[in-house]
Amino acid sequence: MRLFRFQLLKFATLATAALFITTASPAAAQNAWPEQRESDVTLKDFGFTSGETLPELKIHYITLGSAKRNAAGDIVNGVLLLHGTSGTSKNWLQPTLADELFAPGAPLDAQKYFIVIPDGIGRGGSSKPSDGLRVKFPHYRYVDMVVATHRLLTEHLGLKHLRLVLGTSMGGMQAWMWGEMYPDFADGLVPIASQPIAISGRNWMYRRIGIEAIRNDPDWNGGNYEKNPGHYVYAAPISVLMTESAVHFQKIAPSREAMDARYRQMVEQASKLDANNQLYALEAVMDYDPSKDLEKIKAKLLAINFADDEVNPPELGVMESGIKRVAGARFVLVPASDTTHGHYTYNLAAFWKHHLTDFMKDLPPPM
Repeated sequence: MRLFRFQLLKFATLATAALFITTASPAAAQNAWPEQRESDVTLKDFGFTSGETLPELKIHYITLGSAKRNAAGDIVNGVLLLHGTSGTSKNWLQPTLADELFAPGAPLDAQKYFIVIPDGIGRGGSSKPSDGLRVKFPHYRYVDMVVATHRLLTEHLGLKHLRLVLGTSMGGMQAWMWGEMYPDFADGLVPIASQPIAISGRNWMYRRIGIEAIRNDPDWNGGNYEKNPGHYVYAAPISVLMTESAVHFQKIAPSREAMDARYRQMVEQASKLDANNQLYALEAVMDYDPSKDLEKIKAKLLAINFADDEVNPPELGVMESGIKRVAGARFVLVPASDTTHGHYTYNLAAFWKHHLTDFMKDLPPPM
């Protein structure tokens, strides 16, 4: 319990500094997980749904564990983990996720599963606008990200089937898409901190604020800047305001002066990030709408959300109606408490891993 409280405190410090920012530093203390490796693949002449093409699309990824094969030589223990909009593959290595999920006997025991964790297009070590193309970089969308990851798995890692696709936030949204785009590819889907509808309402409003703040920054210069724009960052903390819980904010900033200090910290963190990268990441969500094809999902599905998540508010009632359209699917709403963190609770696996443990036991035997 003492260790968990320490990890919560560490996470809280990181979360309040996050806006379009990874919620854990790559330098964070990490265990050395079995067979942990990092690598890159290059997808040649990658075509985007926009009609644009990139001669070489780099996808960076981490793998944990070893592949196990059946008599036919097919890998039978593959697991795909997908990060959120502000994250990278390294987010999954922060203790509040990795220690709860990958340890011996944990639901995604790295000695048992072959775990693949990619950086989405535009994030981390994968190709992104700041690599040099700036606004000439293709305007990628979520479909492009799913297709690129599918090619990574099938063409380069030899995976024809997965035991599980699990994603958080943006990764959760893409987990719904995996079930529709590749209905026979995975035994199980676990979308966390997401909803199976197009981004709209308040969810779209806070994203639109971030988009317009960048596009209307006088230093943005149509995306062709030499120095990162310096005005949009003052609006950047709207993202944290939407994603962190009100209870937590009141705890860490019980006075105007305390919140002013937190605000300055968030602005400083945002100023270190490339504006075009953040703009592209925000706009990538525009093609997301799994609501039309939920009946196509064949895999077992467990959706997990959080009662104090203002990005995916339970008051909308969309989860209950959507989940009924997926055969055998289940939905869990984790109650709010003084230790949950709103949308960011997805980074605290201690709150939801027991649901994942039960779900993994219900999956069909590997083929």
